[in-house]
Amino acid sequence: MPKDAAVEEFAGLVRALKARDGRSYEALGRRLSVSASTLHRYCSGATVPEEFAMVDRLALLCGADEEERRALEAAWTEADRARRRAASPPPTPVPAVSAAPESNPEPFAPDPGPGPAPDPSAPEAPRARPRRGAPAPFLVAATVALLVALVVLALAAALFGHPTHTASAPAPGSTAPGRTAAPLPFTWSIGSQLWEGGCGHTYLVDRAPRAVAPPPVTADSGAWAGTHGAVHGGEALMRITVQGRSPSDAVVLHALHVRVVDRAAPLPWNAYRMDNGCGGAVTPRHFAVDLDRPRPLAKPVDGLDASGAEVRKIPAVSFPYKVTSSDPEELLVSARTASCDCRWYLELEWSAGGRTGTVRITDGGKPFRTSGTRGRPTYVHDSAEGRWITDSDSGQTG
Repeated sequence: MPKDAAVEEFAGLVRALKARDGRSYEALGRRLSVSASTLHRYCSGATVPEEFAMVDRLALLCGADEEERRALEAAWTEADRARRRAASPPPTPVPAVSAAPESNPEPFAPDPGPGPAPDPSAPEAPRARPRRGAPAPFLVAATVALLVALVVLALAAALFGHPTHTASAPAPGSTAPGRTAAPLPFTWSIGSQLWEGGCGHTYLVDRAPRAVAPPPVTADSGAWAGTHGAVHGGEALMRITVQGRSPSDAVVLHALHVRVVDRAAPLPWNAYRMDNGCGGAVTPRHFAVDLDRPRPLAKPVDGLDASGAEVRKIPAVSFPYKVTSSDPEELLVSARTASCDCRWYLELEWSAGGRTGTVRITDGGKPFRTSGTRGRPTYVHDSAEGRWITDSDSGQTG
């Protein structure tokens, strides 16, 4: 990503936080569920995080106050805009087309069908010639009918007091006038384009290799996937960040449910791997979802930290779990499938202050989508040659 003044300013603030805290990249990365190399790219300005929630989590871990967090959010906003500008493809030129002369084709009218046979003894009636520029009779009739309908509707509204519904009218079942729905006692955000270890992921794309752009940096994966109409291949990784609104009033998270709304045969598309093999010293704790099961469950799985001399277990998230504004939580979900093109979403149960509820976690209002890749042609990108090659030619397996 080309360096930008806004990106440099943001990276400087992140470096200052990290230096003040004193912990290593590995130690901070474990708390943030990201690899040490990913956190280092944020500090160097090589990458800008897709969401501010992760940056805010880092600020809280490093002891930033409210003013510092606001300044950090403003810097991230400008850096994210610069990243999006750099990632946006140039507009496709539209070939010039010479303007065609305007024409007034005769309006299409249905065939009236065969009529009575003409009387050969009757004199031919003179043909009426319409005045030049006069509107067609059927247009006049339609206009009159429309005006009459509008008048009738207006009279009905005045007599019976039934106003017509507009886009601003309240929908059925909405809150009654004078009452407002209580806001959620917490905020949540979703990152749905995560890669394993910050570099490993597979997408299914309905395009030939020559029509697929090289792998992006992780921060631009969402834009790359959207441009190519890509679907998660084999596994989808996502991070749900939940943060209370109050530092003292805790929100209790009770359960995470999986709802599959549609199953179909795996997509017959090409599979494109974003790496030639990568891994990290830290495997974050997560929820494993097997979408091939009739009733998938979100099972908590321990993480592993192999960055030191000994492998250390990172305990899985156990429900019920409490969050506040000063102690948010990130729930990492790994959903896998081998035998279906699955559309699904999550439901998070919560309670706080005598209230209970369920939040539906979706991909921008749409179900998440994950498809199996078994038997599909798989490609990896050869950076030396600047092209996609088959997985067998790369010498990699899997």
